[in-house]
Amino acid sequence: MDKFLIVGLGNVGEEYDLTRHNTGFMVLDAFAKASNIHFDDRRYGFVAETSLRGRKVFLLKPSTYMNLSGNAVRYWLNKENIDQQRLLVISDDVALPLGDFRLKASGSNGGHNGLGHIQQLIGQQYARLRMGVGNEYPRGGQIDWVLGRYSDEELRLLQPSLDLGVDIIRSFVLSGIDVTMNQYNKLGKGRIKNQPAHGDE
Repeated sequence: MDKFLIVGLGNVGEEYDLTRHNTGFMVLDAFAKASNIHFDDRRYGFVAETSLRGRKVFLLKPSTYMNLSGNAVRYWLNKENIDQQRLLVISDDVALPLGDFRLKASGSNGGHNGLGHIQQLIGQQYARLRMGVGNEYPRGGQIDWVLGRYSDEELRLLQPSLDLGVDIIRSFVLSGIDVTMNQYNKLGKGRIKNQPAHGDE
């Protein structure tokens, strides 16, 4: 049976719930809810398992904290003997507007600590889904921004993209990265249009 590892990046602990840096966790939570499966506390992370048309799918939310995410990814790839071509990592990205997303077959870490540690341990050859969280922060304010919680309004705007993330995971498992990129990347730009900035009327 073909096996797939889908990793959502974030930080464990209630204080990090619904923060921008935990958007990867949020996509996996949406997938688990849609699939009626639950996460168990396992080695290096919280893991849920399901199958899609004969393909085994492991969902992983690393419990290592963001900057050591690679330890969890490498462990579960090795433990389940999963081909790296069947790994998808989902992360937040300040370079994309809130609600936008971008799927790539490989590439650099873009300055993201979680992706950076994964790259150190397994290289750049793995698929990643980058979820935009915007960058409306002052110079030097990036850490506070990504560790800040989404507002109710931001969550409402983000929800359709989280739902699309569920579809993207399914497509990645069933159709592969190339088909999925072709189908979904065109949907990932300009998703939240004409939204007034904070304080604007």
